Order: sequence, then C-alpha cells, then structure tokens
Amino acid sequence: MTREAYENYLKNNPNNESRFIFPIDEGAWQNPEDSEVLADNATEIPVRGQMVPLPSRDKYSESEITLEDTKAIFVYEACRFLAAQHRNDVLATDVERRISVSPDLEQILMLDEWAHPDIVDDSIRPSSSETFQQLATVLATGDIREYQPPSPPNTHWSNWPDGGTL
Repeated sequence: MTREAYENYLKNNPNNESRFIFPIDEGAWQNPEDSEVLADNATEIPVRGQMVPLPSRDKYSESEITLEDTKAIFVYEACRFLAAQHRNDVLATDVERRISVSPDLEQILMLDEWAHPDIVDDSIRPSSSETFQQLATVLATGDIREYQPPSPPNTHWSNWPDGGTL
C-alpha cells in the first residue's frame, strides 16, 4: 500500500482506523543503511518542521539515557532524549489526538502517566488491570472520580528498559 492509498483510505474511513503521528520528518539524520540508527554525521533532527540540535553523546546521560552502543546512537535513544527535552513537540497535538474521534465526543480525561500492565507476559492482560478497569468505568459513566490510580505510574521509558529494542 502506498502512503497516498493509506491517506485516501483514512479520509474515506475517518473513525475506523488508528492513526500514527510522525512529528519527526525523514531526512539526513537517518542512517541510510540502518533506519534504527542515527547517521554518523547527524547534528540535528527535523521535529514538526523545525530543526532541533541533536545532543553530543555525553548529553544523553544528563537525561538518564544510557547509550547501548559505543559508536552508534539508536533512534529510540534519540527519541527518548527528544521526549525528555522537547516533550510538547513530539506528543500529538490536540488536533492529532482527535483525528479519529467523532467530533461530538467530549474529552473527559487525559493521562500523561498510569500503571500499565506488562502485556509481554501472556498471563497479564489489560482487562485484568485495575487501572484499565477503572478507565473503562470512567468511559462508561463519564465520571472521572472513578479513576483513582491504584498503583504508582510506570509509563516512563525507564520502567521498560527493553522498549525500542524489541
């Protein structure tokens, strides 16, 4: 499927599909031989049309990011840095968040963090998670008081050390 075909499908099926937001544009920052790695000479990355300087290797540790390789920087590591230093630029905008949502639906709750189940473990399903059960109740009732975080949040990338590497 081409990008154009995908865009046409989404235009004709506005509420039927997940949409993926790409705040980072393709470009010379990408290693042409391995898209999972930054180009050796990359010094900046285009985020929403604005060039953002990429940090030197030692600056990653200031954001508590331990680089996996001594020579290359993985894209997921650069994304973690961007999320730490340019959070609002990489998160979906109000318009992007609502693109597949019927306009007559009202936003009742927005979370930046929550206790997420480790779904890699087949015995743990979101449906058995107290967090997700409470969120389902909020959606069914419209009462945000039904969400009382049962556990400390764990959605920060540091809680998922293999994230980006699977």
